[in-house]
Amino acid sequence: MDEFEKVEKLRQRADVTYEEAKEALKQTDGDLLDAMIWLEGQGKVSSEEQSTRSTTYEEQKDYVDVRKTVDEEKRKSDRTFGQKIKYLCHLIWIKCKDNKFVVERKDNRIVTVPVWILILALIISFWTVGIVLIIGLFFDCRYEITGPDDLSIVNSTFDKAGEMVDKVKEEYDKL
Repeated sequence: MDEFEKVEKLRQRADVTYEEAKEALKQTDGDLLDAMIWLEGQGKVSSEEQSTRSTTYEEQKDYVDVRKTVDEEKRKSDRTFGQKIKYLCHLIWIKCKDNKFVVERKDNRIVTVPVWILILALIISFWTVGIVLIIGLFFDCRYEITGPDDLSIVNSTFDKAGEMVDKVKEEYDKL
């Protein structure tokens, strides 16, 4: 490392002028550590800026327990196909149970049911439920899924469907 680089490094670490850093290096034969100590002795660097390190263990709230994470990943990878399907069904059940399907008409709630009821109705009678939902749009019904999960994509799709029906109604009224 040449003299200029040493001066720059000392300036950054000690927060001193170029001349002070150059003088400190001159006094210590170019040794950075000794120059830093020399500057402290001159009172040009406060020792309060130095950070302290400790080898004692303190529980950190921001850190993740690595052993627990590795064990969880291993358990997930060791699952058989049937166990993975069971776990997936369990996740879907939790999401469907916690979120609600809401039907509103002119800012009045008509129906609020868990999403699993809507899915069950669609499985049993897809065409009937689908047609009823579409006809409901023409009678100013609007649909939304509420709950703890972020389902803004689904809700924006419902909004777009309602806007599309409104445009169709406007075009029909023009005829």
